Amino acid sequence: MIRVLVVEDEEVTAEANRLFVERVEGFTVAGVARSGGEALRFLRRSEVDLILLDLYLPDMHGLEVCRAVRAAGLACDVIAVTSARDLAVVRNAVSLGVAQYLLKPFTFATLREKLLRYAEFRASEGEVTGQGDVDRALATLRGHSSLPKGMTQDTLDAVCAELRRSPMSAQAVGAAIGVSRVTARRYLEHLVDAGSADRVPQYGGVGRPELLYRIRTQR
Repeated sequence: MIRVLVVEDEEVTAEANRLFVERVEGFTVAGVARSGGEALRFLRRSEVDLILLDLYLPDMHGLEVCRAVRAAGLACDVIAVTSARDLAVVRNAVSLGVAQYLLKPFTFATLREKLLRYAEFRASEGEVTGQGDVDRALATLRGHSSLPKGMTQDTLDAVCAELRRSPMSAQAVGAAIGVSRVTARRYLEHLVDAGSADRVPQYGGVGRPELLYRIRTQR
């Protein structure tokens, strides 16, 4: 089992991330820390393979946590989780050995893909015979989007952001993010198929009930 430390200061988000990780086969949550200091104290007494690390913490920046982890010689990898879209932050994260970068808000399907690619990368063994083997190993870690053809991660993230506000219909989501109802419904159904959202019939009017969608935080 790959042991994961979830580092997130917001209680609801921390619990959602914990549940997401526990749903992925081969992973277990070793602990949850609500600050950088708490995370470093946990790492000094417990073995962890992977840190799911929010970058904006109440006592220090997540990259400071990364620096402390590296300085202590701790053998654990990091997936940075943040709403920051500044490429300078991304470059700094890469320079500190951050394995992957996950933008908020994200779906269970997105996190699952990151974790499975990380697991595949960790499972690689043996010696490389050439540059191609190295490139393939790194490509496994970085990966590519598993979204269906014609769908983009930015639009999916926008749909998720709207659903986090409240359950919404495909028409309402489309109007909110500037796409057609048909396009919004395609993204919403993708979230349902991935286990990240639920359909919720809304009764009260005459005729067929309106179909709403809501983010699923747990099974």
